Amino acid sequence: MQILAAGDPALATEVDLDRAVAEIFAYEAPDDAQGATRQRMVDFLSAHPDGLWRSCLDGHLTGSALVVDAAAEHLLVLFHAKVRRWLQPGGHADGDANLAAVALREAEEETGIEGLRVVRPAIDLDIHEFHAAGEADHLHLDVRFLVLAPQGAVIHGNHESEDLRWVTLAELPGVNADAGTVRMATRGLALARLLLH
Repeated sequence: MQILAAGDPALATEVDLDRAVAEIFAYEAPDDAQGATRQRMVDFLSAHPDGLWRSCLDGHLTGSALVVDAAAEHLLVLFHAKVRRWLQPGGHADGDANLAAVALREAEEETGIEGLRVVRPAIDLDIHEFHAAGEADHLHLDVRFLVLAPQGAVIHGNHESEDLRWVTLAELPGVNADAGTVRMATRGLALARLLLH
């Protein structure tokens, strides 16, 4: 397990899709369902060598961040202006096969928190159909990482969200979190407690 900060050479941009596939293979699936998701991702990328780019209209890779506070008690969610839902920070790979770096970059941009650190390997995989006005429906192959916020983290959202808030695992149903988000948060908070305490 690695805990990496921005600027670490291990977070350098990668352009080879095989790097992303290796990241997906490195994920230790906790059950058969997550193992099947991992295999679906690998199969999709085998059939779509342009899966790092959003120009791959069937679907493409994204990197997400479960941002956890320094006490490992809260996670950060944002109300996405385009999707109109509470989500974790994340976004498109846009050609970068270093998905941990993608997740960290998106977390930094969308939360404004300084001093974030990303934990590798991934903590969750999720494939979901993305719906947004003005875009054809397509798949997001989301590789999700634990991201640790420093003590006293200050949030400064950007134009992509209308609100950001820290919530506990028990409060996730109150923001209509889907089953995949709850699964990711459950696993990520447990890991964060091991790492931070």
